Amino acid sequence: MSEFRVEKDSMGEVRVPSGAYYGPQTRRAAENGPVSGVLMPLPVVYAAAMIKGLAAEVNAGLGLLPPPLAEAISRAAREVLEGRFDREFIVDVFQTGSGTSTNMNVNEVLANRANELLGKPLGGNVPVHPNDHVNRCQSSNDVIPSAIRIAARRELSEELLPALEGLRDALAAKAREFSDVLKIGRTHLQDAVPVTLGQEFSAYASQADHGIRRIRATFPDLEELPLGGTAVGTGLNAHPEFGARTIAEIDTVTGIPFRPAENRFEAMGAQDPLVSASGALKTTAASLMKICHDLRLLSSGPRCGIGEIDLPSLQPGSSIMPGKVNPVILEIGIQACAQVIGNDAAVTVGGSLGILELNVMLPVMARNLLESIGVLSASSRLLASRCVEGITPNRRRCEELIEQSLAMVTPLAVKIGYNRAAELAHEAFHGGKTIRVLLKERKILSDAEIDRVLDPRTMV
Repeated sequence: MSEFRVEKDSMGEVRVPSGAYYGPQTRRAAENGPVSGVLMPLPVVYAAAMIKGLAAEVNAGLGLLPPPLAEAISRAAREVLEGRFDREFIVDVFQTGSGTSTNMNVNEVLANRANELLGKPLGGNVPVHPNDHVNRCQSSNDVIPSAIRIAARRELSEELLPALEGLRDALAAKAREFSDVLKIGRTHLQDAVPVTLGQEFSAYASQADHGIRRIRATFPDLEELPLGGTAVGTGLNAHPEFGARTIAEIDTVTGIPFRPAENRFEAMGAQDPLVSASGALKTTAASLMKICHDLRLLSSGPRCGIGEIDLPSLQPGSSIMPGKVNPVILEIGIQACAQVIGNDAAVTVGGSLGILELNVMLPVMARNLLESIGVLSASSRLLASRCVEGITPNRRRCEELIEQSLAMVTPLAVKIGYNRAAELAHEAFHGGKTIRVLLKERKILSDAEIDRVLDPRTMV
């Protein structure tokens, strides 16, 4: 089989004139439905092109396509994957719910380029026809769901997981670095017993690691492809071996264990794997939002807030207050997570509209799922490299807040009783004194015992 392991930025150089290769069906779809100006994500287009290039080779092996035509289609598909025809894919993401317009856009580009490679003029559909040859043994109804799953699965493993792993590792490194930094803990935004800054960061690293595991758990379902089901899952007009053979080639080319769907009717009528993947992204977004909020709180001030950590100073954050630096990277992350949470709502609604034998929300589900993967990947990389790696502890501030905290009365409860300890906390608060000072004034314990009981190192 031909080499389809092409990796290229989808924003790479365009080397063909726009409009030269798509055909009349694409043109009509683009003219009839320019709703948003947002196009089908290129990873889906590339996945569809890969399917069709490999399908042509499989069809030649099955005796369904003349080898010269199959090779021309395959070569055209490889060129699409190189990014040479990006501007030829012009259909708005809000299109027919099966993604037929995108499927025909790919068919027409591949057919025209294949004919050109065979020395024939563009637009003639001879000798390669977009339906009869490029779309042989296929339907939009099985190609587009397969392409979306392939695109999502690859983007998750190639983009998002490495980004999350980098963030997890950066947080884990800070957890080790800050393991000796004692600070006050907080529950309900109120003072609690001491922790170490390292323990706080270990929680953040664990959150990122759990997100990675949740995302990986969605892979097996995404790897089921309905290819070969054609219109409604029965495989009408397809060779009985076409689906399994083509999916085996996709497996080989991508290195991902794609396999025929356990039930093609389920895999075409429902898109639960996309809903599940989006749900894992939403959970990860909620997790990262918590981390970003925490880091904003811990760095707040720098003098009139908590101020227990210092963030890298990246850019002036105020147009009116000189010297003020805002937590820019954290706010980028929070906004990205909010977008992912919103996208999940659209994907969930899309999944619920698997009407009878076909889900008719495929383009919008693809768009939102892939955008979520993209913004989580970018924001995670940014959070790790431009924020977490540069965080430093404010040890003096951490020590100061521990000493001032009324929660330091907690270990006294086992010595003098809960009620008496609560009275001491109340008196210390209203008297503006620390627990240590009040204990010494009241001579409740010896100085040595006070120092031992109030040693924060014994509380973590």
